[in-house]
Amino acid sequence: MFTRRIGIDLGTANTVVFVPGRGFIINEPTIVSLSKPENFVLAVGAEAKEMIGRTPDEIVAYRPLKNGVIADYYITRAMLKYFISQAVGSFNVIKPEVIISVPAGITQTERRAVVNAAKEAGARDVFLVREPILAALGAGIPINARSGSMIINIGGGTSEVAIIALGSIVSWTSLRIAGDKFDQAIIDHVKKKYNLAIGEQTAEAVKIEIGSALPIKEKMSTQVRGRDLSTGLPKDVTVTSNDIAEALHPHLIEIATSVQNVFNDTPPELVADVMEKGIIISGGSSQLHYLDEFLKRFLGVSVYVAENPLLCVARGTGLILSHLDAYKRTLLNKHDIRA
Repeated sequence: MFTRRIGIDLGTANTVVFVPGRGFIINEPTIVSLSKPENFVLAVGAEAKEMIGRTPDEIVAYRPLKNGVIADYYITRAMLKYFISQAVGSFNVIKPEVIISVPAGITQTERRAVVNAAKEAGARDVFLVREPILAALGAGIPINARSGSMIINIGGGTSEVAIIALGSIVSWTSLRIAGDKFDQAIIDHVKKKYNLAIGEQTAEAVKIEIGSALPIKEKMSTQVRGRDLSTGLPKDVTVTSNDIAEALHPHLIEIATSVQNVFNDTPPELVADVMEKGIIISGGSSQLHYLDEFLKRFLGVSVYVAENPLLCVARGTGLILSHLDAYKRTLLNKHDIRA
């Protein structure tokens, strides 16, 4: 079967690939392992992630995207080539049309880098769609309605806040605060409170297992193993969900404040729509325990987590792929898709 259309949620932390008729075929970390000094690609995705912190000096694991945009063109191109070949097959001579998600605040130079990398990786035509539009579609929000809807997509590198009405983004902001910053905050907190050094993967695992946006009475806990900074020896400590809430609080306040700023830039009628319907949150980092309740308390608006929030953006690419010609006529004219 020839695959001629592919949707790619190109995230800082994870990449999800959607193919019509087959569904989500790839959901892997946005990581590439290279052999130095020849820059030979050894592994991509989950296999590459397993190498982080466990490889000799001549093997380096890279995250080719930073804050939602390309930080290393060569490695991003190699990664996209891998994902596209996985979708269409190595021997498929028909180059596919590809939709790729990009942050709302991406510059023209950054857009061009994504398009060129994808075309060099095997795409025929490339369409870029801003993440809030895709996340809203994937979350089931009727983006073409006259009433306003708010989506907060919290990924690995960026958090995107947008109010959408009549198929367009009315007001928005993009913060470089999301899952990666959450992980670093946990690393810093454990270092300061427990004098223990832990790695990125450990911090991420702790966040997923017991991470909370609010301190809770019946707190969750987990054992964390790291390196004692006094002795240099391995040590285990018990970290609680309240530790994580304390570590993440400054970042969560910044996200909530950015939502307030978007409200301030939005026509009152659309703000009233959002107040009535509530806010939808999506993205992998929206799965943080009690994040919806934290935002509700701060903003005074009901907040709901989308179904399968990690897949909302990729699901949005699938919806556009199913009606690509129609969306070319609408979104393209409103500059949400750029070839």
